[in-house]
Amino acid sequence: MNDQDEFYKKLKIQLADTALWPTAYLYKFIVPTDDFKIEQIETIFDNLGAVISKKQSKNGKYTSVSINIRMKNPDHVILKYKEVASKVEGVISL
Repeated sequence: MNDQDEFYKKLKIQLADTALWPTAYLYKFIVPTDDFKIEQIETIFDNLGAVISKKQSKNGKYTSVSINIRMKNPDHVILKYKEVASKVEGVISL
């Protein structure tokens, strides 16, 4: 099992223990400031009723993308993390 699998396994347990599902969940991603990469993240959460906010770093090199969205259960939360990680190059999930 690699570190990423271990991370998702722990996250699932944590999510299951700390929230009543479905619930609002806040995703935070950091990407190099690039309209295409930011759009990729927005597209993944499109048509799901997500509230998306973006903020550039002081030097403008990176953009933080926060997504507040109602998710059905911990598995759905993790699926979205994996989708973003597989589609958006250079993304950091917080």
